Parts: sequence; C-alpha cells; structure tokens
Amino acid sequence: MSTTEKQASPVLIPALAVTVMVVALLQTVVIPVLADIGKALNASSSAVGWTVTANLLAAAVLTPILGRLGDVRGRRPVLLGILLVVAAGSLLAALTTSLPLLILARILQGASFGLFPLAIGVLRDELPAQRLTGAMAVVSGTLGIGGGIGLVLTGLLTRDGGDYHRIFWLSLAVTLVSLVLAAVTVPKHGPVGGGKIDWLGGGVLGAGLVLLLLPLSQGHEWGWASPATIGCLVASVIVFALWIVLERRVDEPLVLPSLLANRPFMVTNAAGLLIGVAMFVSFLGVSGFVQAPSEVGYGFSASVLAASSVYLLPGALAGVVVAPIGGRLVHRFGGRFTLILASLVGAVGFAFIAVLHTASWQLILGVLFINSAVSLGYAAMPALIVDEVRPDQTGVANSVNSIARSVGSSLASAVVITLLSSQLLPIGLPKESSYVIAFVIGAVGLTLSAVIVAVGLPRPGSRVDTRTALEIEQERATSLAAEWSTVTGR
Repeated sequence: MSTTEKQASPVLIPALAVTVMVVALLQTVVIPVLADIGKALNASSSAVGWTVTANLLAAAVLTPILGRLGDVRGRRPVLLGILLVVAAGSLLAALTTSLPLLILARILQGASFGLFPLAIGVLRDELPAQRLTGAMAVVSGTLGIGGGIGLVLTGLLTRDGGDYHRIFWLSLAVTLVSLVLAAVTVPKHGPVGGGKIDWLGGGVLGAGLVLLLLPLSQGHEWGWASPATIGCLVASVIVFALWIVLERRVDEPLVLPSLLANRPFMVTNAAGLLIGVAMFVSFLGVSGFVQAPSEVGYGFSASVLAASSVYLLPGALAGVVVAPIGGRLVHRFGGRFTLILASLVGAVGFAFIAVLHTASWQLILGVLFINSAVSLGYAAMPALIVDEVRPDQTGVANSVNSIARSVGSSLASAVVITLLSSQLLPIGLPKESSYVIAFVIGAVGLTLSAVIVAVGLPRPGSRVDTRTALEIEQERATSLAAEWSTVTGR
C-alpha cells in the first residue's frame, strides 16, 4: 500500500496508545503491593519477588519472538492474541490465592511487552510518513503515564487494607478495553513481508536474556559474588556469542546480522538501556525517599498513595504533554538531536534532586525533568529505529529496543536495591547518602547516553549509503514482495 493510499482510522492512534499503556501499567501495579501479597499468601519476600522476576523473564523470552511473529504473520492477529493471553493472566491473578498460580499469571502477563513493538509496526503500516513520527511519539509517551497511573490506582484500590486482588481486576478491565479498541481499529492486512520465524534463534536469545536478567533480579538474594550469580552472567555471555554465530548461519534470522553491526541501531539501543536505567532509578529512588519518615533526617513520611499521586504522577502527566512535542522535535531537528536533548534534560533533573531534596517541590520538579526526558527519549528512539530497518523488520527491531530498556530497568533495580540495603541507619532504613548516590548514578547514566548518541549517531544529511548492490536489490525485492502480499492478501 503506498503512502498516498493510507487511510487509517481516526481513533487508531488513541487506541494503540491505550493498548501500549497496558504494558507500563502491568509492570508497575504489583510492586507497591508485594508486601501485602506476602502477608496474604504467607510467603517470604524473596518468594513473592518472583511475581516480578517471572514477569520480566517471560517478557525477555517472548518479546523478540512476538515482534517477529507480527512481522511474518500479520500484526493484528498477534496483537489481539497477546491481549487475550494477558487477559487470561489477569483473570487468573485476580482469582487465585496460590503463589505458584500467581507467578504463572504474571508469566502470562509478560506477553504484554510485545504490544509496544507491534503497535509501532501498525503505525508504520497504516500512517503516511508525515504523520508517523508524531504518532509514534504519542504512543510511546503512554509508556510513561501508564506507570504513573498504575501506581496511583494501586494506592487508591489498596488503601485502608484493601484486597490486593483489586489491582488484577483493574488489569483485566484495562486489557479488555484495549482488546475491544484494537479489534475495532487495527485493520485486517496480510503479513508485511512473509517469511519464516527463527524459533531456534529466538530460543537461544531468550536463554541468554534469562541468564542475564535472573542474576540481576536475584543478585541481592544470592550475593553478587556468589557462584550462581557469576555463573549465570558468564553463561549469558557464552549464549549470546552462540546466538550471534547461529544468526549468521540461518537463511532467515530472527534479527538480521547487518542490524547487529549497524552502529546507529546499536547506539540507539544503548541509549534505550540507559534511559531504562534512569526511569527505574527515578521510580524506586524517589518513591523510597519520600516515604521515609522525616524523623530520620530526610524524607516526607508519604504514604504509598501520596508518593505516587503527589510526587510521581505530575511527572507522568508531564511526559504525556511532552510526547507530542517530542514528535515535532524529531520531525524538525531529527531523532539524534531529540535523544541528546532528552538525555541532558534528564541528567539535569537527577543532578538537581541529588543536591536539593529537602522540600517536596524540589523532588516534584526533578521528577518533572526526568519524566519529560524519558518521554522525549521514547519519542526519538522508534523514529531512529524505523529509519534503520525494512518494514518487515519493524516489529523485531523495536522488540530489541524494548529488551534493551528492560535490561536497563533490571540493572537499575539491582543497583538501587543493593545501594539501599548496604548502608543502613540503626533503625534499619537506608541512609540519605544511598539515595544521593542513586540519583548521581541516574545523572551520570544519562550524561553518558548524550555522549554516545552525539558520537555514535550521524548528523542528519551526513550519512552515506554503504550497502552493496546485492543488498539494495535484496531489500528492493523484499519490499516488492511485501506490496504484492498486501494487494493479493497472500
């Protein structure tokens, strides 16, 4: 379908934005109620922590496969299938009083991470070029507000001892609304490019990600120098190396080897990892800091509800306002400029709260800067990735970026938890200096992001096409095949 023929539903973008919001909501709603789940199910904190770990591991394994499945089989059926699986997981979580079944439910919910790359793929398929950048920015921005809204709703639903099952009924309701919206608005088209799915490559990549993320999420329990932690990390390096070798030897790899050697693509994903670090350092650091009793010399004695609604929600709303602005910046100045700006704005926000954190307005202002930066970064990255890949690789390429951000979030969680548990006051609470170090880490990480983007991404108009004649002809043939498939429906 040519650009001039594309006539998307006017509600397609809002529908996909709501669908993507499910990802962020499911990622955050369970965190504030982990202690309540442990009490209700008579389980230890380490056992209950698997409701988060299992969700993350499932996402790591499933996201690249689901992204590629959408590229090959068609985005609509895969997107609707994911929402059905997530709805089943939410229903199971809402009904069960068994920890193993709750963990299974969270594994099913982990499929939700595949929604974002599929949504970006749908936008690329359905929108003309002049609308694509802004639409991707709006949809990406909902990743930020989804987490903030999820935290506020969790606080409202569980205040005064409310049953934690309510948050899973909420998850089910939001998922079903998204399912209806997607079914009505996402057009029925054939596959973008056809082809096969590299199941072996997906399995090996998933194994490598599990071996990487498992010690990051469990290292504080196992010990960072324990044989289990070190063994998993070493094994992950070996498995990733094996995966690269395998991808170079198959006819239709999960991720094209040329992408792994594509500097702009890899730099964008490195920035995505660092932005993922920043987002979770902000979430964990600020929420923990403001909930600390003021009697210890810092903190504001905030409840879970106040921490989310007073300190975190304004930043999430700022992210929504900034998202379309990010789209305009990308359209006007390019993704490189916008991603550098995002990183620097976030670094300023972290530096500000590292130095000034004695008044509530200081934390709120710092979070406004940080969340605006995350929203700008989310607006820029899909545009940069889309510029580097063929239409039939859009889903899997954005899946790689989603994984990079998930790895960053896991790394941030590991670092912050280790920091806050390593230096304690006599009453068992973290020292103020631990939070300051966490905020400094956020500032340094985003500064590093700005540097690698400035150095690693070419300036607009400076790129030279380095593809061989054979590669150009192969891409042209794939594009023609995709158009023929769209016309004939085969």
